[in-house]
Amino acid sequence: MAGVEMFPKEYGYVVFVLVAYCFLNFWMGFQVGSARKKYKVPYPTLYAIESENKDAKLFNCVQRGHQNSLEMMPVFFLLMVLGGIRHPCVCAALGSLFLVTRYFYFTGYATGDPKNRLNIGKYGFLALLGLIGCTISFGISLLRG
Repeated sequence: MAGVEMFPKEYGYVVFVLVAYCFLNFWMGFQVGSARKKYKVPYPTLYAIESENKDAKLFNCVQRGHQNSLEMMPVFFLLMVLGGIRHPCVCAALGSLFLVTRYFYFTGYATGDPKNRLNIGKYGFLALLGLIGCTISFGISLLRG
């Protein structure tokens, strides 16, 4: 168990936030699946075409909300994993904020009006900036020894 000892014990909070984001991602995926049935958009169609489906915009907003969260996932995970080594509690708090704002980003987008994604969702970028700061701090600490 020597590998586990190199992490601060509070790093467990970081792990739990990452797992929570996975559950949020699964939930968003299920919402896209439900929207496929509701708006009659069969697989493997990624986005509906408005000339072929009167509900295309509604479906595409649900799909895009999930897609954007998938696009942000690698950045979020990387910042959490690295920054959390030095600042586990701060990263867990910022990650939790990001998680909550991602939920509101998705549900706002899923209304069919893309502007609604930013009502609360825009604050997730502040969480990302904080995570960037934590990760930079970790990098500096490595260089200083």
